[in-house]
Amino acid sequence: MRQQTVQKRNNVSSQDSAKTYNEFKTFGGKQYTGMKVGRSHKWYYDKGEWKEKKVTPDKWEFSYSVTKRRAGHAPEGSGVPIGTEYNWYILAHQNVKKLDANNYSTSMTGLKYKLAHKRAEKENWSATDKAQRKRLIQILEEMIAQLKQDTNVPVQEKPVSLLTSK
Repeated sequence: MRQQTVQKRNNVSSQDSAKTYNEFKTFGGKQYTGMKVGRSHKWYYDKGEWKEKKVTPDKWEFSYSVTKRRAGHAPEGSGVPIGTEYNWYILAHQNVKKLDANNYSTSMTGLKYKLAHKRAEKENWSATDKAQRKRLIQILEEMIAQLKQDTNVPVQEKPVSLLTSK
């Protein structure tokens, strides 16, 4: 009986999540749809391809391509339609330790900002290239201002402190 009650609660929760996903919400005085602020996802990344090229003694260009998979299952009827696209900007701190001649352990922490989206049935992005660039500049300027304020936090801890200080 207890297991059945838990299952019913979980089904109601999934149905509620699907129902509320597309409802308008507000945050910081702005309206948005999608997952409620404060909720989280867990993803698994398939074997991906990370390519990098050294361009100065301490600067590298990189690209990363992979399919990511949800750790669980999306609630029935939730989420955006298949074909929806996003343009994210990621600011991250990567920690790497050489384990042997061919292997490194690596982890990243950081922030991910949505610059624009393109609905599956639309041909245009939600923001022009100019608007996306303006938003990116705003994000970077805010990050610089916060880094200047957090002078007592070691650089290695900055991304974590930035994640928790807002």
